[in-house]
Amino acid sequence: MGRVAALGERSRVTGWALAGAVVLVADDAETVRRLWQGLPDGIDLVILTAAAAEALEAAPAAPAAPAAPGGRRPLTAVMPP
Repeated sequence: MGRVAALGERSRVTGWALAGAVVLVADDAETVRRLWQGLPDGIDLVILTAAAAEALEAAPAAPAAPAAPGGRRPLTAVMPP
């Protein structure tokens, strides 16, 4: 089974650590994109805050998440605002 990451504003993602998720705090769009590009190995699901999802969509050439072993990309889910 793969790992889960939560990416976005500190106040919205820190609680996910209690469920075992890798917490990636990003309070601005540049940090969101940098952390997205450097996702740790083995992440199969990324839970994004609404602001983090917007930051990735607004990127001129939104970078694809790194492929997991076997060429798979992580699934994403967006939290409600």
